[in-house]
Amino acid sequence: MIRPARHFLWLFAALLVTTQPALAVLPDEMLANPVLEQRAREISKELRCLVCQNQSIDDSDADLARDLRVLVRERLVAGDSDQQTLDYIVDRYGDYVLLNPPLKPETYILWGSPFFLLIFAGVGVFAFYRRKKNDAVTNSPQALSDAERRRLDDLLRPSQD
Repeated sequence: MIRPARHFLWLFAALLVTTQPALAVLPDEMLANPVLEQRAREISKELRCLVCQNQSIDDSDADLARDLRVLVRERLVAGDSDQQTLDYIVDRYGDYVLLNPPLKPETYILWGSPFFLLIFAGVGVFAFYRRKKNDAVTNSPQALSDAERRRLDDLLRPSQD
């Protein structure tokens, strides 16, 4: 009984390891020259889909990603080098189009924002727990004065009526 389940799990794990995501490149986009096509694929893996934002244009089905893939192939057929092709795309769309943008003054906020968000969250958590601790101290029960104790005893004593 356990044995078939184990075989199934091994088969499932093997399928997960061996499968690769389907690429969005359509056959009509592909170049006849396999060397140019490979170069286009490598460049496409470095460019961000501006619609999907977390996918390369090689993986995206968006129309804009298709247009960028076609543009990359047109530039390569025209004789541009890989770097010239990347520079052309970056000149048109900015550094944001790169999945791994360069570190320069224009992209400092892009690279630094995760650290600022982490610091901001840490300060927020610290302030929350500090306020919670202060509230616990200020809201702790105080001893009753003699007058308060007498009044409480009067309220809790059963009425003689």
